[in-house]
Parts: sequence; structure tokens; C-alpha cells
Amino acid sequence: MRVLVAGASGFVGGRLCPALEEAGHEVLAMTRNPGRYTGAGQAVHGDVSDPASLRAAFADADAAYYLVHSLDSTDFQRRDAEAARAFAGAAAEAGLSQIIYLGGLGDDTDELSDHLASRREVERILASTSVPVTVLRAGIIIGHGGISWELTRQLVEHLPAMITPRWVSTRTQPIAVADVIRYLVGVLGHPEATGRTFDIGGPEVLAYRDMLQRVADLEGRHLLIVGVPLLSPRLSSYWLALVTDIDTRTGRALIDSMTNEVVVRDASIRSLIEFDPMGYDDAVLQALAERSA
Repeated sequence: MRVLVAGASGFVGGRLCPALEEAGHEVLAMTRNPGRYTGAGQAVHGDVSDPASLRAAFADADAAYYLVHSLDSTDFQRRDAEAARAFAGAAAEAGLSQIIYLGGLGDDTDELSDHLASRREVERILASTSVPVTVLRAGIIIGHGGISWELTRQLVEHLPAMITPRWVSTRTQPIAVADVIRYLVGVLGHPEATGRTFDIGGPEVLAYRDMLQRVADLEGRHLLIVGVPLLSPRLSSYWLALVTDIDTRTGRALIDSMTNEVVVRDASIRSLIEFDPMGYDDAVLQALAERSA
């Protein structure tokens, strides 16, 4: 298939494009600066904030991946909704057969954070046209360069002890980025994946506290974690900005989401795309090895 990837130069997109080529697909890597793009696929100009540019980008495409977000913006909800609306409209106008979107895990009956609620809104907008949408919902993705993973790694490596808020006890189901890519490639053109939403995760459900401790153990570091229930999200985001290179706005959005349990509720994708997802320790070791390579 001829596949457009929006977000081709990002953490997931930069891995997805070569994987799609290896699977035999022709990749159109959408970027605002084609002359600077050095990744896999053919660079094509396109900007989700410029609907006119999308019409040319979608020319001759059969399907598209949407891997775009604006977490570093103060009004990311509005910007993400407008971008998704422009993307969905252009995809419908071009007659695409499928849009694949990587969203976020979280129980719809829960009071979702602004970040996760925005991901749900993007799902609805993408699905509002005639183009069938396949949604993969993931929690923390473990891999070198991923924001959530970098947050975890830098906290462990920069602090021998942590005073942490309540979110360290929240459960999540981390997944290796390599497994996310396998699922993303696997649902492309799959008749049983069209128009469906799937939860994806690794084999283990862990509290954030456990994730931090296991990274410390794998790196041979001693880590003391002391919970402080009244530490607010705002103060937590300032704390993260102080000890990591995650900016305050992104840190605040991530911390707000960490109050929501993000675990797989429906594992039906496992019968559709059959493989054994990587365990947490192996995913961490792979991320550390990639960083040191």
C-alpha cells in the first residue's frame, strides 16, 4: 500500500516508517520541512495546521497514520482537535481506505485527564468522516526518546531519593516501542481491524513506583521513594522540570494523566496479531542499549 505517515520524524513515526518499508509498503513521510527529513520513505510537505497543504500530501495515498499531538502547547486540546479535523477532512476528500491512530489507554468511565480526554476527542473527530479508523490505545511506551520513558529514566538516574505524589501508586501497563510498531504495521489493511478500537500493552501491570524501582535495579542504582500524598500536580510538574529535561507544560499534562489507571481492558488484538509482547525489564534494557549505541 501507499501509506502517509503524519508524525514521521517523531518517536514512534521514526520507527514506523522503516518498518512499513520492510513490510513492502510505499511510505510518504509527511513533514513541514521535507528538505531536512532524513528518515525512511519519501518526504512530502504537509502541516496539520494548514489544511491546504494536506490535499497535496494525501495525493495517491491509500491509507494514513496519525501520530500527531501538541502536548507542549498551553492550548493543546484546541490545537489537537483542529489538526485532527483538518486531517480527517483531507483523508475523506482523498478517498483513503483507512486511518490508523495511536491514542491513549484509560477507562472511559473514569474522570480522564485533559491529555487523555483530548486523545478521545481526536478519536471521535478522526472517525467523523467516511474513512474507517483503527485506533490503538497505549499507556507508557518504553523506548529511547519517548517522553514518558525519558521521564522515568531521568528521574532514576538523577535522584537517589524521591519525594513523590500519589500517582506513583497508579497502575499502568507499559509496552515496548518495538511491540507498538508491530501492532501498528499489523493492523494496516487488516479487514478485521477496520473501524475498531484496540487496547495494547505489555504482559505486566505495574505501579509507577514499581517501574521506577525496577529501572534502578537494572541500572544497579539505589533508589529511595517516599510518598507525599499532598504534592500537587503543579508542584510535581515544577519538580520534573527541575530534575529532568521535560518542559513544565508537557510534564503537567503527563502528571495529570498519571492519576488515571491505564491498563488493557480488552486484549482482543492479541488474537488478531499474534506474538508475545516484550516484558518490562527487556523493554528497559533495549531502551538503555539504544541510548548508549
